[in-house]
Amino acid sequence: MKIDAKWMHLPASIVIMQALAKAGKQAFFVGGCVRNHLLGAAISDLDIATDARPEQTLKIMEKAGLRTIPTGIEHGTVTALSGGAAYEITTFRRDVETDGRRAVVAFSTDILDDARRRDFTMNALYAGINGEVLDPLNGLPDLRARRVRFIENAGDRIAEDYLRILRFFRFHAWYGDPTGGLDVEGLAACAAGVEGINTLSKERIGSEMRKLLGATDPAPSLASMSHCGALMRILPGANPSAIAPLVHFECQAGIAPSWQRRLAALGGERPMENLRLSKAEARRLAAVLKLVSAGSTPAEAGYRHGEDIAKDSVLVTAASLSMPVPSNSFAEIERGATARFPVQAKDFQGKLEGKELGDKLKALEKRWVNSGLHASQAELLD
Repeated sequence: MKIDAKWMHLPASIVIMQALAKAGKQAFFVGGCVRNHLLGAAISDLDIATDARPEQTLKIMEKAGLRTIPTGIEHGTVTALSGGAAYEITTFRRDVETDGRRAVVAFSTDILDDARRRDFTMNALYAGINGEVLDPLNGLPDLRARRVRFIENAGDRIAEDYLRILRFFRFHAWYGDPTGGLDVEGLAACAAGVEGINTLSKERIGSEMRKLLGATDPAPSLASMSHCGALMRILPGANPSAIAPLVHFECQAGIAPSWQRRLAALGGERPMENLRLSKAEARRLAAVLKLVSAGSTPAEAGYRHGEDIAKDSVLVTAASLSMPVPSNSFAEIERGATARFPVQAKDFQGKLEGKELGDKLKALEKRWVNSGLHASQAELLD
């Protein structure tokens, strides 16, 4: 199979590929860039696989006049800087030993060794500089069927790195057939290996969950995660039942997916700790959940927290109740977000000061909010 991909003809990447070929080495674009091009999805990273050993890659790139960074040289990865972009060049390799988190690798000159150590068949696709696609493990039929399937034995692939359990669900959410369901063998292997999730760092778990929750529709994957016991290991108490209606309401409103909004609807214990949220992410989550529990009006939510957080709270509330979003909610949020409390401290100059002034302003603001943000300055000061 041959493809005509514009990204292959970027001068920056061609310099690298041609330099490797000139040195008598194999060089292929691999993984996500090939997969996404064939699916018609956006391409972010261009990764290159080669039979050149890392020390050879460094010399070849130096000869080509390119700056290099030995980012993961012990695992065969060299980063080359070309045309203002960074490209990871990794030597073909095979796993010698794994413990579910890290692998000891041996370099190889056989592309089949390199393909077998990857996770899913759709990720074991290679493309040469001429556009020729190499499919060592027959992944193209799975890609065309949008079937996320582990390479060879699913249980073995998971035991090599338990993060692959989360990747299985994340890849299905992004690239799988939403009507076809998850691969049965893969799902069974994930269920059998869920205890391995406990060995993963919270940072790796959090990174995967952000990506999964950011998919167009993560509801089927999250439901399957819950059924097989994986979700409980990640976020105890999480309930994915509100995710499907939330996705529906987002589509109705023309609002882009947000992993933070989906996390608020998902719930669960100690998300800051379990997913290693930043302080800013935790504050946003807390604000949305506070509005949901407080039952604030859309206008008040927009006034106190701004348009984005207020809209999240309205969507999450509707999804949790499986009730449609009230038709005027977003307009009220926008009105609240732009509203300004009409009374200021200067209105009491010479009359009130200190704590007495602060208490008066708070009381008037509460009265103004209770009026639906409609009371005028004259009405409040009367």
